[in-house]
Amino acid sequence: MKVLVMGGTMFNGLSLVRELARHGHAVTVLNRGKTEALLPRGVERLFADRTDPEGMRATLGRLEFDAIFDVSAYRLEDVQLMTELFRGRTGHYVFISSTVIYAASDLLPIDESAAVDRSERQNDYGLQKLACEDFLARQHRESGFPATIVAFSMVFGPNNILPDREQRMFARLRAGRPILIPGDGTTIAQVGYVDDQARALRAVMGQPVSFGKRYNLSGGDFFSAEGYVDLCAEIIGCKADKRFIPAPHMDALFDGEIPLVVARPDTRVDTRSAVTASHVANNRFMLSCLVQRIAPNIHRWNRNVVFGIDRLRREVGWEPEVTFPVAVEETYRWFVDSGRAEGRSFDFGWEDTLIEGLPK
Repeated sequence: MKVLVMGGTMFNGLSLVRELARHGHAVTVLNRGKTEALLPRGVERLFADRTDPEGMRATLGRLEFDAIFDVSAYRLEDVQLMTELFRGRTGHYVFISSTVIYAASDLLPIDESAAVDRSERQNDYGLQKLACEDFLARQHRESGFPATIVAFSMVFGPNNILPDREQRMFARLRAGRPILIPGDGTTIAQVGYVDDQARALRAVMGQPVSFGKRYNLSGGDFFSAEGYVDLCAEIIGCKADKRFIPAPHMDALFDGEIPLVVARPDTRVDTRSAVTASHVANNRFMLSCLVQRIAPNIHRWNRNVVFGIDRLRREVGWEPEVTFPVAVEETYRWFVDSGRAEGRSFDFGWEDTLIEGLPK
């Protein structure tokens, strides 16, 4: 197939491009050209800023693609322009959304029929993803535009552009730092491995059964917060110095009764989770960096959060292949081999302050 990947040089997009090229597809990527990436031989690059509609029109002209994967659409205007440009000129448009759209629930797993959250708890990232989804669903319903929505959930793996997740944990453990674990460490979570996600997207491609639908995409394993720490320590080959934050203290931190020091200005903000308008939101984002957690603006620190992926299994035939232990092992190997283990620095000052404030 002739495939366009919007993005394609970073993390999810790069893994997808490599997966498509491995299976013989003719791949074109479009981005601003600001990111260096080792792309497979034969991949074509186009350059445009998607916030510049005229530049996009000039670059894409009358090109046609069998499928388009939109990994870099974050605003309603992004998908509106893509439907304008490719109506009648693509067989399949796959929009990458996020599971941050869902409301908190104690009925698990959270599947595609679950309620979404459009309340004041939702951040701009989630609201924009919902606006994109609403628009694409309407386009499919009213004109048959062949759109599919795939909601990613905390993707894990090599080349992650959000270092405050697994890479921060690796760095803590390597340095022998105390590892802070919320509550008793039994809260359950889930991540998806980046290469498994790429396989799932390839499996969805060109499948009419997927048109007009949303699919959750995550891993097949679940883990507790303490289990996450223990597995990372085992892979690294060290012993974790675990410090558990008592539940009442976590409640006070999560609700902003004990403000945390604001992260350094140069820290990359995870827009999927962060709302920096208040110290409460800042606290919640920073606490989610202790043991990675999705959407702390929606899900309380001690709420189990698991997403159902059975629709993908049932309708597309995809199965996650990479277990969580293998995902950690592969990602840690990349962390070391890429030089990030020695070259990447983290601000642990606010963690030290948190440790000092723990009840004796």
